[in-house]
Amino acid sequence: MEEVLMEPKQKAALDEFINDLDILNALADKHRQRIIILLGSRLKQGMTVSELTSQLDISQPAVSHHLKILWAVHIVDSMRNGLENNYFLTLDDTLDRLERIVKLIRESNA
Repeated sequence: MEEVLMEPKQKAALDEFINDLDILNALADKHRQRIIILLGSRLKQGMTVSELTSQLDISQPAVSHHLKILWAVHIVDSMRNGLENNYFLTLDDTLDRLERIVKLIRESNA
């Protein structure tokens, strides 16, 4: 297999892309996409695992698993509310990272 030579800007874009694969992989799943959309509709109060489960066609353990993945890459956070956790979006850092990737890709083609 022949290696393709890249310009420095292209290499920087690829490096940033690789550095953020965890976020990109987290966003790639349709269930996690739906969780993000549901949480986005309740930005202030968040949602519990039970509330999310009732709106999704997956089990409670599956919802918890997807939330754990989103939490690990800082897309969601949680706050204890009595016996349950309320999950809410924390997208600022994630959006900044994605914007950096897009910017570097655009610059690499300039």
